[in-house]
Amino acid sequence: MSDSRVRKIIHIDCDCFYAAIEMRDDPSLANRPIAVGGLAERRGVIATCNYEARAYGVRSAMASGHALKLCPDLLILRPRMEAYREASREIHGIFRSYTDLIEPLSLDEAFLDVTGCEHFSGSATRIAQDIRQRVWQQLRITVSAGVAPNKFLAKIASDWKKPDGLFVITPAQVDDFVRELPVSRLHGVGRVTAEKLNKRGIHTCADLRQWKRLELVRDFGSFGERLWSLAHGIDERPVQVDSRRQSVSVENTYERDLPDLAACLERLPELLDQLSKRMARLDGSYRPGKPFVKLKFHDFTQTTLEQAGAGLELEDYADLLAVAFDRGKRPVRLIGVGVRLIDLRSGFEQLRLF
Repeated sequence: MSDSRVRKIIHIDCDCFYAAIEMRDDPSLANRPIAVGGLAERRGVIATCNYEARAYGVRSAMASGHALKLCPDLLILRPRMEAYREASREIHGIFRSYTDLIEPLSLDEAFLDVTGCEHFSGSATRIAQDIRQRVWQQLRITVSAGVAPNKFLAKIASDWKKPDGLFVITPAQVDDFVRELPVSRLHGVGRVTAEKLNKRGIHTCADLRQWKRLELVRDFGSFGERLWSLAHGIDERPVQVDSRRQSVSVENTYERDLPDLAACLERLPELLDQLSKRMARLDGSYRPGKPFVKLKFHDFTQTTLEQAGAGLELEDYADLLAVAFDRGKRPVRLIGVGVRLIDLRSGFEQLRLF
């Protein structure tokens, strides 16, 4: 059995991410067709849209002018990238409480390798369920998840029950699932390649399996090798952790809003204990830098405060928390504590360069 068959990969994909953030922050937008993108009069394009807009045929990458012809009532909002980046950071913070093997594909999409994860006795399905629940509780947006033994199948699975869905392909189910899969769903197969395959009578992976590996290489070059592997459910690509960490943090969303500063301060020791355990997992190429505190108030407004030169003790975080709370003076639904990291490895590279 190949290594790809024993991995536990989760693919998380937020549902109409930008539009979901807009509807969350302005409830009056719910149930009406909206899109995020450029203005039609400036030849803009749609970045994403909600499902009400998709019912009219509006799609991502469509010209805004054409989208308005399909759906005259479509409201096109200008992107608020910082709000989307902040939501993405929160989601990735949730991911990191399960694994450090995270491959971000965009702000709203990522692969997670949870093969060695001990949460829920190592059940990738229950981990995916918990991630989906926590994202909803913390951010009030939905995500879809796919669980499979490799990246190729996990990505297909996350799309299988969208929106707000979870689909699992176990190792025992891989062969039957892939056999029925249209070749157009294979990773890397675009419209041109799909048409080329269809002309050869290849419509499903079952059809593709009738071809020998050498025949596919002859007709499709090096991609023929990849086609043969995917048709048999094989994908050896590891989850690529492609960036160094910039911070470590923990945060908690409380079932009942914390009414005042004193109630918030009571929660600090437990959060800092979790932060200390997470810091202990870092390798020696990082050094702790600035501490920071994040508060999300009951109305979903939030603030983050950090301070250069401050210590990392309970009193230091308590001081930051007090100042952050004073910015809102409202009940608190989420507290986060963390520390910015100094990457000693990048510093070493700079010294070598000069």
